[in-house]
Amino acid sequence: MALGDDVLLEIDSEGVATITLNQPERRNALSTAISDGISAALAEIEGSDARCVVIEGAGGAFSAGGDIESMVKGIENDVPADERVRALERSTNDLMRTLIDFPVPTVALIDGPAVGAGANLALACDMQLASEDAVFGFVFRQVGLSVDAGTSYLLPRVVGENVAKELVLTGDIVDADRAAELGLVNHVYGRDELEERVDEFVDTIVSGPPIALRHANRLVGEGLEKSLEQALTDEATAQGIVFETADHEEGVDAFFEDREPEYEGR
Repeated sequence: MALGDDVLLEIDSEGVATITLNQPERRNALSTAISDGISAALAEIEGSDARCVVIEGAGGAFSAGGDIESMVKGIENDVPADERVRALERSTNDLMRTLIDFPVPTVALIDGPAVGAGANLALACDMQLASEDAVFGFVFRQVGLSVDAGTSYLLPRVVGENVAKELVLTGDIVDADRAAELGLVNHVYGRDELEERVDEFVDTIVSGPPIALRHANRLVGEGLEKSLEQALTDEATAQGIVFETADHEEGVDAFFEDREPEYEGR
């Protein structure tokens, strides 16, 4: 399924939805067209039977971050700062809000550079899988800018405040192995095993109980913002919902019958 030519969406019969950023000639920079395309794809997925979302970039780059061409136009055309802020809020920020709160588990597949807002796009997903060719950088300083696209929210939660400040203030580029050490990615795979290992990882998620995993994913994502008492209460509430599902009954039956459960998402 195409959402214009800039973003592609495919939902396979197993419940894997793949969103492909498709402006390789611009290294999949987060232009308005790309941001709006991802948002439209997520809207399509939310109304589907998808059990997992994979976001990837075409042409050897995940995303090169902010749209430099629009920055140049803004400077040359003397576009007022408040107008540029409104554009940022409408496209990139709306996308980040949607992606961070998205109910279906999301996986960023990073092959090549993920820098600036592109790095945040990866971090906004629930999990990150990288090829050995992936690189990360929060390089806003290279174009004389502060941070945006959720850097100040996402990055400290992953690497801690002091490391986040180092990455932002130096603009250092880190390779895939260093990214894994910092917690920016869950796994790094070699080029020859990338496709197979990613498929295995996603298949594990897809084979799980969708309703239960959506609740679990949401609860973990919210956990840092809650008190212990609120977390316990919300977990109990979610279990009350999941106790009523056929998938819970199937999971218990499969456990006692010593077989793999077959979850149907109901």
